[in-house]
Amino acid sequence: MTVEHLVTVYGTAVMVCGPDGIPFDTEGAATELVGEAIGLRAEVVVVPAERLTDDFFQLRTGVAGEIAQKFANYGLRLAIIGDISRQLAGSTALAEWVEESNRGDDLRFYDTFDEFQARLDRRRTSRPM
Repeated sequence: MTVEHLVTVYGTAVMVCGPDGIPFDTEGAATELVGEAIGLRAEVVVVPAERLTDDFFQLRTGVAGEIAQKFANYGLRLAIIGDISRQLAGSTALAEWVEESNRGDDLRFYDTFDEFQARLDRRRTSRPM
């Protein structure tokens, strides 16, 4: 099992999850990560897309909504990082949900960690003093 670790990215405490950890596929798994993130005092949790199961990407299962809601309830932001183009190609509903999520701040999808970092940098530089 991988160890999640805390990094600071442009002043934001980020818990980074490794790709080989437990599958991120239930509300229970989300609760576990939320607990770890709170213990580390993280503001954002980064989960590699490869830790998500097919149930997450099939919106009718409700798994994605449960997980997103769990993080929102605790005031944590969630970033999913990795290539999900195959899943997006297979579901118009998923593509629309990802697009909508990426307009907000609570749940966002990124292709790379660099893209995630750039978003945090833009947020930092655009904040009023």
